Amino acid sequence: MPRQDSPNIIDAERAVIEEEIEIRTADGIADGFLFRAEGGDRLPGIMHLTDIGGIRQSHRDIARRLAAQGYTVLMPNVFYRTGRPPLFDFTPQYPFQGDERTSKRFIELARPLTPDAMVRDGLDYMRFLASCDSVSEGAIGIFGYSVTGSMVLRIAAADPDKIAVAAAFHAGGLCNDASMSPHLLLPHIRARLYFGHAINDHMMREESIEKFDRALAAWGGRYESEVYEGAYHGWTVTDSPLYNERQAERAFEKLGELLAMTLK
Repeated sequence: MPRQDSPNIIDAERAVIEEEIEIRTADGIADGFLFRAEGGDRLPGIMHLTDIGGIRQSHRDIARRLAAQGYTVLMPNVFYRTGRPPLFDFTPQYPFQGDERTSKRFIELARPLTPDAMVRDGLDYMRFLASCDSVSEGAIGIFGYSVTGSMVLRIAAADPDKIAVAAAFHAGGLCNDASMSPHLLLPHIRARLYFGHAINDHMMREESIEKFDRALAAWGGRYESEVYEGAYHGWTVTDSPLYNERQAERAFEKLGELLAMTLK
């Protein structure tokens, strides 16, 4: 439940309220934030899952902008098993494969997020969001970045009646040869789906995108999958060395359009 701390209006112009929250999950207590437009109205709920860098200013800014459009946005610390933000006491290096310290920390953060853990956490996050006084009844939306892109698919498959729209940006590992590849869950999903891919992405190579697109076409649901020209992995967040302002704004606008079409 939300802590009893007084909510902080973080953007008076947009009248957005931010609250620190804690979510009791099957595996422990997940910290996080809840963003909502001021006014006391019940608004559609959205779950915002960060990239592996965790909760920080760049992602809080995205959540804040969405809340200002008339949503209640939950941003859980999906890496709560490893630690609370800030998750790094050093500046991660990109590309991380060439930096042992960054690679080691990424593994520490990602390893506990097994497919089963993603589903357990996701269902607990959804129950928390639905219980909030600022959230209206009905379906919710969910979106993620990089490593949490696969988590988006797993949650959408775990509760297909509740998730109306799901999106992921520069997501990794959506389609592979493993028996638990996220793309194999598509038959269980009824949400509208959107995927914005990076170019030359080591986490989702061109052949994987093509295979994923074939799986989406065979699925037969409503979806869009596109590669953002000139945008490399991490292009959506302002603190990434590969941030692409033009394409980041296009991704944000696309997300806003999808949410408005399905939740309002």
